[in-house]
Amino acid sequence: MSNAPLPVVATSELIPKDELLEAFADFLEIDVGAGDASTDTLVTYQRQLLQFLNWCDRHTLYPAAITKEDIKKYRRWMVDKQKFKPATIALKLSVVRRFYQAAVDKGLLPLNPATGVKPPREKRDPAERITYLEQDEVERLLAIIPDDGTLKSTRDRVLIAIMALEGPRTVELHRANVADIVKQGRNLGIRVEGKRNIRVVPLTPEIGELLNAYLEIREMEEDELQSSSPLFIAVGNRARGQRLSRRGVRLIVDTYLKEAELKHTQGRTLSTHSLRHTAGTLALRSGAELRQVQDLLGHSDPRTTCIYAHVGDRWENNPALKLGVKFENPPKD
Repeated sequence: MSNAPLPVVATSELIPKDELLEAFADFLEIDVGAGDASTDTLVTYQRQLLQFLNWCDRHTLYPAAITKEDIKKYRRWMVDKQKFKPATIALKLSVVRRFYQAAVDKGLLPLNPATGVKPPREKRDPAERITYLEQDEVERLLAIIPDDGTLKSTRDRVLIAIMALEGPRTVELHRANVADIVKQGRNLGIRVEGKRNIRVVPLTPEIGELLNAYLEIREMEEDELQSSSPLFIAVGNRARGQRLSRRGVRLIVDTYLKEAELKHTQGRTLSTHSLRHTAGTLALRSGAELRQVQDLLGHSDPRTTCIYAHVGDRWENNPALKLGVKFENPPKD
């Protein structure tokens, strides 16, 4: 019998992938969002992790034996092959890092191989991502929506008015129920659940009247409104009365943007999120305080809100305008 020592097998290589996934599942249930994460957030985490695990399979890499160099190769694959943007890569690396941290916390792995692997730097100007409508364009967009008293048009008018002037996220309106309508005297608001908080979006009197008209039409059409009834519903034959999906909101907004010939213009393409940018940009431009706009939009960091101030300020207060340099044609010989 040979006296040669047996090869040492790393403990991590003996850990089944199922145990790693179980540790991650506990992390999702207990830690994400302090145990109160939305279904959408949980699905995002699971989808991002699945992409990483599929990459491991294609490269014959065992998840429990992954090294820091492997994580860097995964990052390079996302940059070179997938052409993901830095923000997208940051999200995906964050999920991988939390996947391994969950295993470390459970005592399955000694170290987190994803620690210290950073995403590429964002080279774009942060303000470049901000696309918005000017005030006259908002009026043009609202004017394109029929004012015929039907359920569909009334829903669309109040929905787009809230998004363009008050700035809630698409998912926040998707989640809102009738019970989330807040009344204070004659004032109306909508309680929305954001990424990290719950806040009340105050409605202007005109938007409040539109919302009441929309709810009255629903009641007239024999829609018995309960506290748990979705605030915004689909009106098509197939999904009538069901909660309006986020995709449905995007379709509504895109339809009217195209009809108003605002969807694609030179140097600008608008989306549903552009309406949120519109609310922030126009509010600051009209003289609202930064803190007020931060509260309205539900930003946890005021620096996020500041981007809207920089968008218009860049041109209106361009230091070069103060130089007074005149461009005159050179004298002819």
